[in-house]
Amino acid sequence: MTQRTTAADARQRTVLISGASVAGPALAYWLARYGYRPTVIEVAPDLRGGGFAVDFRGAVHTSVLKRMGVLDAIKRRATGGSPLTFIDAQGRRLSALPPEFAAGELEILRSDLSRILYEHSLYVHSRYARNPYGHGLHEHSPHAPDGDSGPPGRGTAAATEYVFGDSVASLTEGDDGVHVTFDHGAPRTFDLVVGADGLHSTVRRLAFGPDEDFVSHLGYYVAGWDLPADASDLGARPVGYSEPGRLVAVGRTPRRAAGPGYTGEAFCLFASDLELPYDRRDPHSQKKAIAQAYAGSGWRTPELIDTLWTADELYFDALSRVDAPHWSTGRTVLLGDAAHGATVGGMGTGSALVGAYVLAGELALADGDHTKAFARYERLLRPYVTPCQEGGRGTGEFLAPTTQEAIDARNAALNDPATVRAMLDQGTTLSAAITLPDYPSLLANSSGGSDLR
Repeated sequence: MTQRTTAADARQRTVLISGASVAGPALAYWLARYGYRPTVIEVAPDLRGGGFAVDFRGAVHTSVLKRMGVLDAIKRRATGGSPLTFIDAQGRRLSALPPEFAAGELEILRSDLSRILYEHSLYVHSRYARNPYGHGLHEHSPHAPDGDSGPPGRGTAAATEYVFGDSVASLTEGDDGVHVTFDHGAPRTFDLVVGADGLHSTVRRLAFGPDEDFVSHLGYYVAGWDLPADASDLGARPVGYSEPGRLVAVGRTPRRAAGPGYTGEAFCLFASDLELPYDRRDPHSQKKAIAQAYAGSGWRTPELIDTLWTADELYFDALSRVDAPHWSTGRTVLLGDAAHGATVGGMGTGSALVGAYVLAGELALADGDHTKAFARYERLLRPYVTPCQEGGRGTGEFLAPTTQEAIDARNAALNDPATVRAMLDQGTTLSAAITLPDYPSLLANSSGGSDLR
């Protein structure tokens, strides 16, 4: 006789999620909704502020946001996007990116999105819990499964534990789960571990191998920082200046306009076939590498680089792509950028939320059989995210072409409405190239889930 998972058993099943940016809180929400007990650990002392805007495109992304109940909250905090005008060294217009090119259908600051998902995962109605007789899952929430009612109120029992300022130090799998040690906290054992901690994932390194086995350099570096309050009119209008292999762009996000001391932000992208020798933990080392890359650049680039030295928060990384042959090993699985990241232009945020939805749904359908669930998750998601990743390679070549001829060709393409529409349509097509199971409905109507596929 097959033993069914009871409601009490489901509540005892624990999952450690490393990473509290986007994929981690999204997965925590869905797992808590299905009766799991997620713990999210984050190396930063709090939710990260600043960062670039991220976007969502097409019906698939929107469907997941709606099913999570966060679509309205994201719309309320949307940036609205803005066009980026490419200029020459004298500031004259050459071409322009329409707002939807970078912003998709819905754009939001990564920090705002992270906050929404974090708050949404803290207090979740455990909407489905298996009954002790194995007759599927039953609806316990007054809200419809696909509703957009926003996060439950604080009258609901806390669903997700968050631990900030700590990181996973080791993973040892046993018959009873994964024994985890931390840099600071006491050791604990979890039923499952999820690496949702980005391109340079600690969980992936510990469970699968070093970065160099999975992360490929795509020939570019990207940087971003806020302009200082005394930055004059640098960010007054959104413009980008290109030289072969180098782009600098400045502008202001309307959503942040009322912030104290906010004058805009800088974005830099430059080509480098070789991986630069800088310390990822040392901001001064990173700033020095950026400044060297832009030595001798025209327009107002020297003035812009001068603002870098006083920037409090700096984002700097290589354009990279993650290719993991397998996304799971034993009781450990990768999610989002840790599994299939592409630094910029790979629709990573939308893919991460889709992945969180699929991973949690498959675990619930499989009655907690992680081997079956992980295989189904990867089989469904990999064909979807792999073509999206290709955008990461093209982003650098498009924004910072390495020859003047290529820059001129890009500007000509952007001045052709038909070409722009074709590029936008391509992104929409990629974002929609998956048919998502309606897990809430399947779980509400199934008899254990084993006969679904």
